[in-house]
Amino acid sequence: MVRSVPSLETESLLARSRKKRPATELVCDYAYRPVANVLVLGLLPLRVPPPAVVLASTAAGIAAATEIARGDLIGAAIVLQLKTVLDNADGQLARASDRVSVLGRYLDSLSDLFVDAALFAAIGSWTGRPWLALAGFLSLTYVLSLDYNLERLYRDEHGTGFDPMPTASGLGGVLRRVYAVVYWPQDVAVERFVAWRLAGANTSERLAYHDRGTLVVLANLGLSTQLAVFGLFLVLGRPDLYCWLVIGLAAGTVPLLLRRELLARRASSRSEGTRSP
Repeated sequence: MVRSVPSLETESLLARSRKKRPATELVCDYAYRPVANVLVLGLLPLRVPPPAVVLASTAAGIAAATEIARGDLIGAAIVLQLKTVLDNADGQLARASDRVSVLGRYLDSLSDLFVDAALFAAIGSWTGRPWLALAGFLSLTYVLSLDYNLERLYRDEHGTGFDPMPTASGLGGVLRRVYAVVYWPQDVAVERFVAWRLAGANTSERLAYHDRGTLVVLANLGLSTQLAVFGLFLVLGRPDLYCWLVIGLAAGTVPLLLRRELLARRASSRSEGTRSP
């Protein structure tokens, strides 16, 4: 059976909208992205600006946080899934319509952090355990930042780096300055540590240290997966347990990072053995 031209055009459009990553977040790709694809195809003819979808995603996230604080955990879980679909759709819409913008990039990054803070604040309010909620928020922020930065450094090492965060004026410039305050310390800390660790390292050691296996694990701890799991804990009526889970995930990155160290040392030993007469 020959496929129709519209079908081929649709597949090409969706392929263009897909962000290329060295590791796949399974929950995102197989649960949320197909739904987001349908939404993107509906929004394209309407010429909806991608930042409007970011704002809708943010509004859904704040609504979910409000429902948690009110005690409607089931309602919050449902709205949270809508937020995740919209969060996947905004970038796809921007790429599919060739309307990737400076404003959208900064707005998307900051809105995710803002919604995460609101959600954990709501957990603290509902459970009466604000310190646990704060620890959960900091742990989640650390895990997501580690995912982003190690992928960024991996791609730099393999010559497929991210486009640098652009300069901007107007509202985009304001968001850029906020972004620098919020994310710059984390980005610089990871970058400087890796630069220190790999000072004087040979190519094989560097490639071993920037291993894809680490990215596979961290990608599947990404935001879409986190919010899906969070929704499950909301349905179970135990959002406090999600805080403990994400704290455990943050601690679990330690052996993951030690594994990178082991891989680099093994690569270095093999290189020295090859050079020995």
